[in-house]
Order: sequence, then structure tokens, then C-alpha cells
Amino acid sequence: MTSSPQPIDDTRTRFVLVDTSHAGNVGAAARAIKVMGFADLVLVAPRDADVLRSAQALALASGAGDVLARARVVGTLADALDGVQFVCATAMTPRDFGPPVFAPRAKLPELAQANASVAFVFGGERFGLANDDVYRCHACLSVPTAPDYGSLNLAQAVQLVAYEWRQALGGFDVRPRTPAPDLADAQEVQAALAHWQEVLVVIGFLDPQAPKRLMPRLNQLLNRAQLRREELHILRGIARAAARHLAD
Repeated sequence: MTSSPQPIDDTRTRFVLVDTSHAGNVGAAARAIKVMGFADLVLVAPRDADVLRSAQALALASGAGDVLARARVVGTLADALDGVQFVCATAMTPRDFGPPVFAPRAKLPELAQANASVAFVFGGERFGLANDDVYRCHACLSVPTAPDYGSLNLAQAVQLVAYEWRQALGGFDVRPRTPAPDLADAQEVQAALAHWQEVLVVIGFLDPQAPKRLMPRLNQLLNRAQLRREELHILRGIARAAARHLAD
């Protein structure tokens, strides 16, 4: 039995960016968390104190300006973590004496079941998180990457963690973007085959006295193709056009 997706709940989840230096990454991070249904964004000592109002941040937020408008700037990580019960650092390499390191997919489902408030803490673009910031966290998340190149852009890392956390919370209902195909039924396939058989006999491709296995093979071909009705109409139209040409 699968659990139903949990409703969007921005009071449980917080995303914290420490020492950010690029306004575009802040805007893109806001977009990344909003598309996954989250909204609580806190910046710790960003290089630009007015980054939340910068044109570049708003441009890269691309519709998530409301997340930027609600976001807060604080002076220390301790201020950013006020009220949070479980804190996850993000880092590519483990720290000596630091918290245990997990891939997001290995840790987050367990954390989702605990029902605690959670913060995901990301370091700045230049140096990542300082050791002291990692030490205050309960766990460290490290995204598995190719062994010879593990450099993730800040906003990309936020998107990956936000996606994995949303999936751990139950995900979203998948809504089909295209209508279900209007597949031809078995009777329509047989009618098309009969039509084609007539034309194949006329053009001499099929000898009715020695048909061998041609029509059953064509039948299996059409079954494997799972033709839509409009596609089957095209094939019958070709047969009609060939018959008219032969008659002329």
C-alpha cells in the first residue's frame, strides 16, 4: 500500500544558504524550492545584504519572487536554525569529527518519518560550509557524483536536495501532460489488414494461391506497433490511393 502525497508544508522545512556571493544563485535556489512545494528560505551573512531585492535574483527566481519576498537575512547560522529540530549540512567531503554522511536518498525517507522540523544548510559558492557550521548539524548530505568531477552549482544542489526531500515526504501526484492515445481496436486492425490484402493481391505482392505467412506476420507487426486510430486511417488511405492508381 502506497502512502498518499503529503500536502505542501513550508513550516516544517527550511533551506539555509550561508555566505552566498552570487545573486543569481539565490534567485535560482528560490525557484528550486518553490517548484518542490517549499517556501522557507534564510540567508546567513550573504556578501550582498540587499541580494533578495537584486534584479538578478528576481530574474533567476523566474516566478518565485514570493519566496524571495518572504526570505530572511540573518547574521549567524544559529539565528537561521532557530526553532529547527534536525539540521542537515550539505558537503562533498566528510569532516573529521563531523556528523555521519549520507546520500540524500539513503537518509531522507527515515527523516521524513520522524516528523521533526528540518533545515538543509548549504555553504557559499567559494568555499562551501565551514567546519564549525558542519559540526553543529545532525547529519551531512553528500550527493553522489562522478568520481572525477563532483562540483555542483549551489542552486543545482538545492534543487537536488529539495527534490529528494519532496519524494521522501510522499511526492506529488503525477498529472499526465498528454491525453491517453486513441489506440485502434482489434476489429479495426483486421479491417485494415483485409484492405491491404486486397491491394497486395492486385499489385502481385501476395499470391492468394500461396499466401504463406505474410498476412499473419503483418498482423503481428500491427499488433506490436499499437497503432493509433489516426495512424491506421493513414495506412488505409495509402491502400485506397494505391487501388485508385491501379484502376486508372
